[in-house]
This record gives sequence, C-alpha cells and structure tokens, in this order.
Amino acid sequence: MSSLLGIFLFLYLFLLLSSISAKNREYKWKVEYMHWCPDGVDGIVISINGQFPGPTIRAIVGDTIFVHLTNNLPTEGVVIHWHGISQIGTPWADGAALISQCPINPGETFLYKFKVDKAGTYFYHGHYGMQRSAGLYGSLIVEVPKDENEAFHYDEELNLLLSDWWHKSSHDQQIDLSSKPFRWIGEPQSLLMNGRGQFNCSLAAQFSKLPIPQCKLRGDEQYAPQIFKVHPNKTYRLRVASTTALASLNLAIEGHKMMVVEADGNYIQPFFVKNMDIYSGESYSILFKTDQDPSNNYWISISVRGREPKTPQGLTILNYIPNFASKIPNSPPPLPPLWNDYNYSKTFSNKIFGLMGLSPKPPTRQNRRILLLNTQNRIEGYTRWSINNISLVFPTTPYLGSIKHGINNAFDTKSPPNTFSKNYNIMKPPPNPNSTYGNRVYMLKFNTTIDIILQNANALGENVSEIHPWHLHGHNFWVLGYGDGKFDHKKDVEKFNLKNPPLRNTVVIFPYGWTAIRFVANNPGVWAFHCHIEPHLHLGMGVVFAEGVHLVKNVPNEALNCGLTRKMFVKDKHI
Repeated sequence: MSSLLGIFLFLYLFLLLSSISAKNREYKWKVEYMHWCPDGVDGIVISINGQFPGPTIRAIVGDTIFVHLTNNLPTEGVVIHWHGISQIGTPWADGAALISQCPINPGETFLYKFKVDKAGTYFYHGHYGMQRSAGLYGSLIVEVPKDENEAFHYDEELNLLLSDWWHKSSHDQQIDLSSKPFRWIGEPQSLLMNGRGQFNCSLAAQFSKLPIPQCKLRGDEQYAPQIFKVHPNKTYRLRVASTTALASLNLAIEGHKMMVVEADGNYIQPFFVKNMDIYSGESYSILFKTDQDPSNNYWISISVRGREPKTPQGLTILNYIPNFASKIPNSPPPLPPLWNDYNYSKTFSNKIFGLMGLSPKPPTRQNRRILLLNTQNRIEGYTRWSINNISLVFPTTPYLGSIKHGINNAFDTKSPPNTFSKNYNIMKPPPNPNSTYGNRVYMLKFNTTIDIILQNANALGENVSEIHPWHLHGHNFWVLGYGDGKFDHKKDVEKFNLKNPPLRNTVVIFPYGWTAIRFVANNPGVWAFHCHIEPHLHLGMGVVFAEGVHLVKNVPNEALNCGLTRKMFVKDKHI
C-alpha cells in the first residue's frame, strides 16, 4: 500500500513540476502587405508586424503558444499553418483553410492556441491561396526541456529558412495557373536565405564566366545576405527548413562536412554528407565543425534540384571571426550535383534511418492500404493535378465543422478511390487525360494503422515526371521505403523497412517512382495530405483524411464561422 502511495505521489509531483515549468508564450501579429526588396528588385510581400520573413517563435516542449492573428490584408482571408506541429487536441488550430478552419476575414482577429509537444526544427506559413509564395512564413523552433539533453552535442546554433521568390505577384501567378490555355508560372527569379537573395548581382561575380556585377551591399539593405558568424574550432548546429513554393534545393557549406542528425523534428541515425538535398516542407538539423583555415571565409550555397536550373545559386558567407564579413571566400561556390541526377538524390534519402533506441518503431501490420496515383490532367480544358483521377477543390464549409456536426450537402460523402487501375501505364501520358473535380474525404477508422503508397507517373507531356514532396498534417509517419516504377504488392511489401524507418512529416516521391509510408490514425481531426509545391496543391494535388472527429472538443465558433456551419452557432463560446 505504501509503495502504491509513493507511486501516486511521484506522478503527482512530476505533473505538478511539468505544469510549473511549461510557459504560455503570447504573440500579437498583424498580417499585411508591405513594399519590400527581397532580392534587390522592389516588390510586395506579406509581412507580420512589418517583418519579412515573419518573427521566429522559440518555445520549449510543453509550452502553450497563443497567437492573436489580425488580418490587415484588404481584400482576402488568411490562415497560418504550423508546419510539423501535431495539434493534438486542437485540430482547429492547424491552419488549413476550409479543412480545419474558415479563412480569417479582413479586419478580423483569430486566436491560435496550441501546445508544442515535441522538440525540433519547424516553421509556419500561409495555407490559403498562394500566400506562401507571397512571403507569409517564418521559423518555429521547439527546444528540449531544460532538464533534458539533445541526442547530440553542439556549442552554438544557427538557423536557416530557405525560400524561392518571383517578381510576378502571387495573385498574378494564381491567374496564370487558372487560365485557359494554361500559363505556367516559370522558375523563381531568386533563392532566398532567411528572406534575402540577390538577382541583379552576385556575391561570387569574380568567379563567374557571365558578365554579372559584383554585389556591393551595405548591411542595412533589405537584400543584403545574412552573414553567418562563427568562431573557429567549435561545433555548430544548423537548423534548416525549406518553405519553397516550387524549388527542390541542394545545400552545401564549402569545405565543411555536415552530419545530419534530425529530420522534421525526429532524431535520425547520424551520417555525413558534403551536400544535401532538401525538398519543400522538409526540415533538418546538421552539425558541422569550424575546423577549416580560420583566416578564410567560406560559402554557404543553395542550388535548384529536379528542375532545369534557370535560377542562380543562393549564396551567403560563413564568416570565421575575426575576419571581415565582407571578405569573399578564396574559391568559387560549391558545384551542386547535376539537376537531374536523381540517383544522387535517392542515395541521400536512402541514408536516412530512425535513431535506434530513441525513434519509435512502426506497427508491424497495417489495417488499411491506400494507393494514391499522381497524374496531370485536364478538366474542361484547364490543366490540373489529380489523385486517383480526382482533382481536389475545397468546399465552402470547413470539413472539421461539417463532419463533426453531421451537416448534409457540405461535401461529397462518397468514398474516394482506394487505388487505381492495375493496367495504368505510369511511364506514358494518360491515355484519357480528362479528370474530375472533387472534395471527398478518406474516413479512417480511429486508432488503426494506415499505409499510403504514393505513386508517381508521367505528366501530360512525353517523358516528363516531376518530384513531389508530400506533407501530412497532424501526424508523423514512418517512411517504409522508396522504389522505381509501379508499386508491386507482392515484391515491394517484402522490402519495407520495419526495423528503423525514419519518422517524418514530409516525404518525396521521385519521378516514375513510389514511396511507402505508415502512420497511426490516432489524432482526432480532419487533416490535409498534399504535395507541398504551392502551385501543385493549388491545382488539386492533395487528399483529406478524417479520423475520430466525434472526439474533438471545444472548437471555437470563430474557427467555423463560414459556410453551412455559420447557422449553427449558439451562445456558448464553443460548439
């Protein structure tokens, strides 16, 4: 009896201390358009409190985040998705427009309130229209509790948020994508590091064979590179996340080996690389030692992967103190792999494994397997992307409200296809390119194990198949494997890695290949699963999962104050 009492006393004290150490972190943000010069060409960005990128949030596991978001955009709604945060118990705060909440109308304020329950490198971004392309993003860092240690040692920390930038506005891009005939937005004009890039000049002009001027930048210019200052003979953690709208990237630090230790907020088995691919929606932590000649500075470079590179490298400088920050490195920037060397990319992805002992193993069996075929199609002459021949369009009522309250006619309640034709030739353009619009939902039985097979295929043009990074809201998933060609149930399932697969929230499918993931449907809510390339989602490349929605409690009225749920409000604060 006394031992039982001791256990209860220990648990009580543990919970008490945990609640005392956790903090509420409160922010008041105003989202508005602002003239800015991200790459030396004057443009317009979506800013937060006059900042671009938006403010960095730093928190500790167990903290509760309060963001009072006021929409000062004059004519459009806005939401913010907290990329990588599971939103356990707060699915309405996920920030996916018309899935988990209504867009916040101009002049209105919405309170995002959620707990951060897992340490890692994350970010946030707009999730309505193409507002991420307009610059609505920022970093979100969650640190381990003060009485715990990371699985790796480092002396100091740096943060790098990657993005791409067009001189054409996001509104114009939307119009192009929705035009008939179709107008592609083209490649980005610049690659940005922490919101800064250079278009009309180059930091490395002296090494270029092209007649481009050398950048002569003052530190106060909006597009001046953020210099990364380091001390010799130390170990640095570089947190890096990609919020690009289109570009897949390759990152290198000249002369420095990088040890990859974290992926999407999850520990992985450390491994060394001289450069690394990073796709839109992914985040990593890498460690590097400042063990090079301390009298020199060194390049940090990002380069386009998977698309013919019409965008120049993004560059900044690793500045060894006490050298002048303006000192240009002695050598040209690192050469990236060939843009279409997919074997190089696959080799990197296949090196990522969960850290044994700290990364949980997946369930050994699945309860349901869903095969999702990515195709490019046409609907009434418009170019679209489809999944199992359905191109996603969102209803006017958020799924979370319509499913929770059983509202009829809010969306198509027919079950979406669980697979695609076995006879479909993924190596050729679709024989019938016509598709259909849809807003169906995959209803997942709560607490079951789900396998998703992402199958890539040829687009409308001959010999064209693109990289697609897919992001799942509300969950981490295990990456069980990658393969070339069409997925074969009999042969490929046997190759699944059930021993030490990495946990991720974003994963790539390579051209003409497949990727297999597994997750447990144990987070009540409605969750998007979609290609993280902004124009691809805009054109329909995504699906929606719902699980345990009847268990969701305390949804603020403000989250559902649109569409058919608007009529349901009662005087209580929550419905």
